[in-house]
Amino acid sequence: MTVQYYKRFRMELDLSRALLSASLPFGYSFLPYDVELLDYHADVKFRSFRWELDSNVFPCLGDAIGCRQLMGDISRREGFLPEATWLIGAAPLGQRPHRDEAEFCGTIQGVMTDGFTGSIQNVGVTPNHRGRGLGAALVLQAAAGFRSAGLDRVQLEVTARNVDAIRLYRRLGFRTVKTVYKAVEIAYT
Repeated sequence: MTVQYYKRFRMELDLSRALLSASLPFGYSFLPYDVELLDYHADVKFRSFRWELDSNVFPCLGDAIGCRQLMGDISRREGFLPEATWLIGAAPLGQRPHRDEAEFCGTIQGVMTDGFTGSIQNVGVTPNHRGRGLGAALVLQAAAGFRSAGLDRVQLEVTARNVDAIRLYRRLGFRTVKTVYKAVEIAYT
């Protein structure tokens, strides 16, 4: 066994100053959290992260069963905020997405960490749907949910090598407040 360290940034957004207007391209829609959609959240999370760096940092993200377990754990946590937890569905070209027929392609989860701060747990967009503003829309939609729950700020952590995500979060008004290191044990065979 050896240990590898991943540098991560804790970033924060002041909700009192943020403009929170989330919009999606035509053919996409937000679906609010519903326990019946939990497996869809887990599937999107898996398809979004399985080949990405974060599946090395958090091995459960590279495993379908691990993603299902993680979604269940998040949804049962004290402070889980359904109003900051969203799924994005896409419909065939020219149609409006419907819950029973949509291709689910984006997910985000939110948890209240104290009486003032929310925490974004994961932002996942499946590879075929990236580059369309879905990640930004998810973050803004979740941030609006945190604000409606009466929270003052929202934070998240991002792996330092994920420059696209960092650029997105900075563009949305997040600022880096702390650098942390995540230790991951790696088994060599």
